[in-house]
Amino acid sequence: MQTITNIAESPIQTIHHPTLDKYGLTLLVKRDDLLHPVIQGNKWRKLKYNILHLKKAGLGELVTFGGAFSNHLYATSMACKLFAIKGRLIVRGPEIDLHNPTLKMASACGLTLHPVSRVEYRQRNQPEYIKTLQAKFNNAYLIPEGGTNALALQGVEELAHSLPQSDYVMTAVGSGGTIAGLTSGLPNHTQVLGVTVLKGAEYLAQEIHELITAQRCAPWQLLHNFHHGGYAKTTPELLSFCHEMKVKCRLPLEPIYTGKLFYAIFTLAKQGYFKKGSVITAIHTGGLQGLDGLRYLENKKST
Repeated sequence: MQTITNIAESPIQTIHHPTLDKYGLTLLVKRDDLLHPVIQGNKWRKLKYNILHLKKAGLGELVTFGGAFSNHLYATSMACKLFAIKGRLIVRGPEIDLHNPTLKMASACGLTLHPVSRVEYRQRNQPEYIKTLQAKFNNAYLIPEGGTNALALQGVEELAHSLPQSDYVMTAVGSGGTIAGLTSGLPNHTQVLGVTVLKGAEYLAQEIHELITAQRCAPWQLLHNFHHGGYAKTTPELLSFCHEMKVKCRLPLEPIYTGKLFYAIFTLAKQGYFKKGSVITAIHTGGLQGLDGLRYLENKKST
């Protein structure tokens, strides 16, 4: 039987590519997309210690937040089913489309979906709104949107400790929890680079500073020029790159998070950003279910 603590560590894949050979770089990929068929990547890292806390505290259910195609909601749904936790999802948007593959999965796992207006959803981090939810679901444990909190960082630090010695560790950045955990868990001779997937995400730097609790941490930097138009936006170049990586390097990517990360790595390599001989470890944060969401949206447009 699957337990919270016996999900095996993910493998490391070495990427072979002419661009890396030309610039004398070693690119390793921490394949966290292979942690579990559904509860994968940074979402499992963030959920692990939150679920352990919920169980230890004897709480009856979990409440969390996300958009209709959220990787966090998708992973949380399977985690609730697998570990026998009652779950409630507060979903941005006034209506539930149960044909949406993410919400269909959540419903199949037995979670209760609570659609809210976008106006109400903006209150998700407000103390008064949180108090209202805690009063309404008085035996529930609340996890923030994206899963980022102190316990989540503990799980990401565990990921950091599993990585090989590297000059650079790189990850895609949405809410900032993953890069904060990596920075806290890596040695100070490793440079941590985060590729933001949102347009205009300069505000994240302050939020990440506030998340980092370690007295000594690895140096880190956010790269803001690889969002390809913004969250869930793509370009033909990005889509072509993702296809090439799957075919030539046997590395499946989606264009929302991981595609932008690896596009940035290869672009920076061609620009001479990395010193020859550098070892780069990239975190594959999972999220491949996003491909189903993109296909669903494309099919809706065409019908």
